[in-house]
Order: sequence, then C-alpha cells, then structure tokens
Amino acid sequence: MSAGFSSFDLDYKIVNVLERLGLTEPTPIQAQAIPVIMNGRDVIGIAQTGTGKTLAFGLPLIQKMIGNQQRALIIAPTRELVLQIEKSLKAITHALPVSFKIASVIGGMPQYRQVKELRAGARLIVATPGRLVDLMEQKLVSLHNTNYLVLDEADRMFDMGFAPQMKRIIGAITIPHQTLLFSATMTAPVVSLAAAYQHNPQRIEVSPANTGVASITHQLHYVSKEGKLDSLRRILAGEHKSVLVFSRTKHGANKLRARIEQMGHKAAEIHSNKSLNQRRQALDGFRSGQYRVLVATDVASRGIDVPDIGLVVNYDLPDAPEDYIHRTGRTGRAGKTGQAISLATFEQKGLVLQIERLMRQSISTS
Repeated sequence: MSAGFSSFDLDYKIVNVLERLGLTEPTPIQAQAIPVIMNGRDVIGIAQTGTGKTLAFGLPLIQKMIGNQQRALIIAPTRELVLQIEKSLKAITHALPVSFKIASVIGGMPQYRQVKELRAGARLIVATPGRLVDLMEQKLVSLHNTNYLVLDEADRMFDMGFAPQMKRIIGAITIPHQTLLFSATMTAPVVSLAAAYQHNPQRIEVSPANTGVASITHQLHYVSKEGKLDSLRRILAGEHKSVLVFSRTKHGANKLRARIEQMGHKAAEIHSNKSLNQRRQALDGFRSGQYRVLVATDVASRGIDVPDIGLVVNYDLPDAPEDYIHRTGRTGRAGKTGQAISLATFEQKGLVLQIERLMRQSISTS
C-alpha cells in the first residue's frame, strides 16, 4: 500500500480495512481534515457531496476512540444520510478487533430498538435532530458524556427548520468536546453556528464555498409551464443512463412519476410522505436498475448514495439557490462526469441569475 492513509498515524488495522475496501488514497477533504481532527482542533469542512466527507471525520474519530470509552455523536438532517453514515462507519468498525457499537436514531423506525442499542453501550450515535430530541425529552438518552460532536450537512438542518433542536442537542453536551462541522454550502446560519459553538475552528475548503462540482455540465432550457412535460419526454428519450428528476412538491412528484411511467420508463418516487421502508425500496430499486428514473423532492438532494447517476433533471427549479448545488451534486460523484439539465420558465430568470452568482459560473441555455 502506498503512503496514503498510513501517513495519518492511523492504526494499522484501520489502514488494512481501508485497503480491503479498495481505499488506498485519501480524497482532498480527507487529506486535509484527518490530521487536523487527529490533533484535536475544531473543524469547519466545506466540500461538495460525494467527496468522502464521512470518512474525513469518521476515520480520525474511530482512531481517537480506540482503547478508551469515549463517545461520538453525529447529527445529520435526513434518515437516508444517517443510514448512509452508519453503513460507511460500520464497514470500518466491523473489521476491527475492538468493538465499536453504532446506533442510528431516526424517525420511521421502532423507538424501542434504538433505545436498546443505546443502552447496550453504543459509542457512535448517528441521529436526526427530531428523533434524538424526542428521546432526550423522554429521558431515554443522555449526551453528557459525549466527547465528539459532528454536524454533517449543517446548512440543510437550518433549511429543514432544525435550528431549535440543534441548540437543544449542543446545549446538552456538558463536558468539553471537539466539534466538527461539515457542509457543502456556507450560509449565514452556519457561520453563526460555528461562532457560537466552536473554539478557534480551522476552516478546510477543498472547493470554493457554494460552487458546483467541476465535473458536471449544466444546461438550462427555458420552456412554458405547459411545455415542461414534452421537454422531459425528449430528455428521457435521449438519455439511457439512470436519471434523477426533482419536483418541487410531493404531489407533483407523485403525478410526475405516473406521467413518466406512461412514457414507457420504469420509475419510482421518494418524498417525505413515503415511509422509511418505501423510500429505501425506491432507492434500492433505483440503485439496482429496477427503476431507471427516480422522482424526488428535496428530501433526496442530500445523503443519497447512488453511484453512477448519469443525469439530474430539475423539472422544477428549487426555491433556494443553494439547493441547486445539492441537487446537481447527486451526479458527477467521486470525480466522475455528470450532467444536469434544468427546466425554467421565463419568469424564473431572476432565480437563474441567483443560482449562477452562487455557483460563480453561467449555465448554458437553449
């Protein structure tokens, strides 16, 4: 194995696990964040989706927790992201001789099972804010002895209205702890969060904040509202890879999925009205190729680990310019090329300009 991960003073067992997983060279965010976290500094990490952020904070935390009884809490905005983080970390900890019990705390799953895992001595807790605060209010979980706190996709938690829960969670951690904040965009609330709860954090920015992934090509079609469906029909007919289509509303996603199936494409949908099992089935089917098209609301713009998505279509532009970056970041992951096509009405030219200013690049139009 090349210098790679072994240069970070990680335990040889962790390096061997990474090697078996085919991970030999750290990504840029990993290369910069791991040594800083190992040294105990608070961190603000700015990196796009698909760049390896989970292992950027997960590997040093696992290393620092070997041989002691320290605990880490990782907060993420969606159930899917929590499960993705849990899966990634278990792939490392399961192969270690030292037992690291990991518990996921999310809504849509039986509470008693999660409480059982917590009481069994889970040292890595991955949670959504809502369910965690619910358990705290029932006095079923205590955060007093938490040594490490990670806020992943912090900006999304503000978008989803989790600010009060985040304040409650952070306030419940009484011992001195290391706080790691990761995000793809640097919004004003995130800056305030860092100022209030981090001590002299080191900012690590592997790409300029709020910019899109360089390997993605962006196109924009101005169409009438009535002409969107025909435009989507032409796009799907000319694209044979997997396609992720974003709708602004849950009702719109349901209707759009039915229309796409009428076009002759196998499609599934994912949004907050779907149960966790339904969402997982849709994602598994999309990942396996059972469905070529997945229609989603912004619940899927973060934390969906589906490789090789060839195209992201914004059937509806997002309400917030930042969400455009997170949506399109579902393609072009891990250095691969990707494509994003957006359908906009002429009345949305102002929103398009906001997106371009945020990305610091223009979008080709047709």
